[in-house]
Amino acid sequence: MRWVIAQLPENFNAWYLLGGLVVFVMGLIVVAIMARYFSLWIQCVTTRAGIGLVDLIMMSFRKVDAGVIVRSKIMAVQARLNEAFPISTRALEAHYLAHGNVEDVIRSLIAAHRARIKLDWRTAAAIDLAGRDVLQAVQTSVNPRVIDCPDTKRSGGDALSAVAGDGIELKARARVTVRTNLAQLVGGATEETVIARVGQGIVQAIGKQTSYKVVLENPELISETVLELGLEKQTAFEIVSIDIADIDVGDNVGARLQADQAEADMRVAQAKAEQRRAGAMAREQEMTALVQENRAQVVLAEAEVPVAIAESFRSGKLGLMDYYELNNVQADTRMRTAIAGDGTASRG
Repeated sequence: MRWVIAQLPENFNAWYLLGGLVVFVMGLIVVAIMARYFSLWIQCVTTRAGIGLVDLIMMSFRKVDAGVIVRSKIMAVQARLNEAFPISTRALEAHYLAHGNVEDVIRSLIAAHRARIKLDWRTAAAIDLAGRDVLQAVQTSVNPRVIDCPDTKRSGGDALSAVAGDGIELKARARVTVRTNLAQLVGGATEETVIARVGQGIVQAIGKQTSYKVVLENPELISETVLELGLEKQTAFEIVSIDIADIDVGDNVGARLQADQAEADMRVAQAKAEQRRAGAMAREQEMTALVQENRAQVVLAEAEVPVAIAESFRSGKLGLMDYYELNNVQADTRMRTAIAGDGTASRG
């Protein structure tokens, strides 16, 4: 730098050179800015998006993608969303910084506005930040979606099994038409809850019927009963219709249950009879032991008879003739008993 200054004429002022360098650097900065933001600025001017050049430059300092904000604001202006509700550039930037999908939110608002669905910027932004696909939600609200019940891809079953009042099993498949309820999309239950509730309602509706023939003759009874339950409460969807796609007759569950119950009752009766038999056998053993005990007491008592007779002889209370007479009486008694026994046996 000093050498350059030394080569300059004496009357040349160094401040001129410094000023020229500053102007040159500023020119480069202006050219760089214009090269980056000029096309976006021209788009904003021609579409009356209301975003100035300074705003575009400040977006870079705030680490906001200016292209996304400009495209979103242009879409909103061209669709005349500002006539329904205001959408400021600051709101777009705030949603972008909150890691929201600004372009999808604007597209969903445009779709809702064209379909005359009530949806404002705050609600759409909240739905997007809640992790829901707001554009798909609006599309489903405009064009209802059909889901299978049960969901074969998730549950693995191909039909709902229910039993009618007469015990006959029915296997049903239904198709549920739903549309998004934007007012309950944030915090509302998901599609899995709707499928589970519809399945529960179908099982309940079939179980209320007295016979499976009634269900086969009038499948619409199931749809009417399920729709009356209000299954879409606290969910993100509104049920448009429930159509029974197919009903098949399964097993006779009632007869099988009755057979199982009869077998169980038989086992219980057998167990009780075995218990009573065991009690009777125990009682028989107790009586046998009691008889043996009484016989032992009789033997003991008979053993005391000779002792008593001997004592009577010694005391003089019993004479010899009395003893002989007692023996004769006993012998006569045994003879009569023997004769009576033979006579009973011969008569038998």
